[in-house]
Amino acid sequence: MSAIPGSFVLQLLHASDFEAGIPALDDAPRFSSVLNALRSQFPNQTLTLSSGDNYIPGPFLAASSDPSLKSLLGREDIGRGDITILNAMGFQASVFGNHEFDQGTRQVRTLIVKDKAYPGTSFPYLSANLNFATDSSLRDLVVQDNQAASTIPNSIAKSVVITVGAERFGVVGATTPMLRSISTTGDVGVFPPNSADLDALAAIIQASVDALIAQGINKIILLAHMQQLDIEVNLAGRLRGVDIIVAGGSHTLLCDRTDRLRVGDTSKGVYPILRTSASGEPIAIVNTTSNYKYVGRLVAEFDPQGRIVPGSIDPNISGAYAADDRGVIATGNFPPDPKVVQVTQALRQVINTKDANTFGLTNVYLNGERNSVRTEETNLGNLTADANLSAARKIDSSVVISLKNGGGIRESIGAIVGSGGNDPNAGKKIPPVANPSVGKKAGEISQLDIENSLRFHNQLTLLTVTAQQLQQVIEHGVADTAPGRTPGRFPQVGGMAFTFNPNLPAGSRVISLNVRDRNDNIIDTVVQNGQLVGNPNRTFRIVTLKFLAGGGDRYPFPKFPATNSLDTGIGEQKALQDYLAENFASNPYNIPDVSAAEDRRIRNLAVPIPATSQSGNTPF
Repeated sequence: MSAIPGSFVLQLLHASDFEAGIPALDDAPRFSSVLNALRSQFPNQTLTLSSGDNYIPGPFLAASSDPSLKSLLGREDIGRGDITILNAMGFQASVFGNHEFDQGTRQVRTLIVKDKAYPGTSFPYLSANLNFATDSSLRDLVVQDNQAASTIPNSIAKSVVITVGAERFGVVGATTPMLRSISTTGDVGVFPPNSADLDALAAIIQASVDALIAQGINKIILLAHMQQLDIEVNLAGRLRGVDIIVAGGSHTLLCDRTDRLRVGDTSKGVYPILRTSASGEPIAIVNTTSNYKYVGRLVAEFDPQGRIVPGSIDPNISGAYAADDRGVIATGNFPPDPKVVQVTQALRQVINTKDANTFGLTNVYLNGERNSVRTEETNLGNLTADANLSAARKIDSSVVISLKNGGGIRESIGAIVGSGGNDPNAGKKIPPVANPSVGKKAGEISQLDIENSLRFHNQLTLLTVTAQQLQQVIEHGVADTAPGRTPGRFPQVGGMAFTFNPNLPAGSRVISLNVRDRNDNIIDTVVQNGQLVGNPNRTFRIVTLKFLAGGGDRYPFPKFPATNSLDTGIGEQKALQDYLAENFASNPYNIPDVSAAEDRRIRNLAVPIPATSQSGNTPF
């Protein structure tokens, strides 16, 4: 393939946001198969990297703590199955994502370090902008930078060196500076303090890049877990000497014209995105979506000076490779790693028992898709917000509003039909499917469905806010809404409705906001025509998530004066279980998800209502 004398061809296989949910029980083995097939085509020229979020709280993570996994994982402990799978797949380095920290730094440690029967991570974790020296759980895992990655498993560094063939590649990690507001970082220092200061972030990363260059390494890859792809794109032009950025956290599916996508998926941009670095050299940005669904593959030539050659990237070779049955066959039907199969089968046995425990019925697909719950109202967002409101009213009947973040919804409840081909229903979204092995019928919502969707099991907190504070809260919720962005802060609500215009300046986007009763009648107008209405100090009792009440996703609740805060001790999963059992045990939930133009609680005024709309929207 090489056309330039003295050049080198690299195959980079990558993924991020594994965040294993229930689909990973099938997708992880298929991912392993596709990975093995692609690796076999460039046996001495392949680098395999993760851009973070290697696990996430939920049934998959928790299943490793079942005693039946002890002989397989050395000791039953959450997340060991996830790490064992990545080890078996041969990942050589990973950046820290935000979800690594969701259960605190002590848990991070237990997954990285080895013991007598558990190898820990066979790869190093990286991040140039996190300071672990201040955290007692992780400080002793930090090692010297720029060592050979293969010699420092079970460790943390800013950067490593990986030799591919006879060529040395530098790999640097960088984690979103918003980490403190979206995860549980313990005493880990997060830099820069101003998360919006990309120049400062780039300077921190550049220091690690420069240290590699000083060692004579001229081919450098940045693993950047920034949550929003536009941040990685904007970083590209601020960095010198970086050839490839492997993005993470945004779940953005980049692909080229030759890539076959899985049923229900759509392209979010071209693979790779090509930009020019601050040193005037080409830089390629790659990304795939989550949950073991695709193997990202970049095959590119590097010239003798270590610069990537964009013209060498062939769309027939590079791109997103679907890890479904058709993808396995298309890449040669390679066997998956036996350890991956063994672990997923053991986890399935544990997880499957939860599918037998059902609470209610639905006739419709409950939309928890990332691109929906983080940008618009969805029927699952409404259902879970209403469930939280119902649980709160049992404790305090004066609660009138429910607010949660869309980022807390991790999966839809339902299924997408078909694998493509000649299936006329391929891509159709349907209610939960039956699981005859445990007696679950089609349309039943199980404990497993709920735990898979509401993986964080956020606790509910009651607060009192003024009308002015409520306006500030909703303004914050929509402040990061923009084309191509999927902010976790985006609100899903109950007991209220609002309109907003994302094209207006942040802080003045909410156009109308009404509090509504159980029959959807307006009982209080808080904002009208963009202006606060009435006494700004009148109060409303609301239920929100303890995570948000504590300032998670940078919600402003901690900045408000004391407001009779009450932690209920009730989690979102329990609230939804009870709500389903009370309201939909025999009469199925039957409100379909609709387009953003037809939403009734949250209306984005930048999305026009089609002339043919039959939604029957009521005025805000």
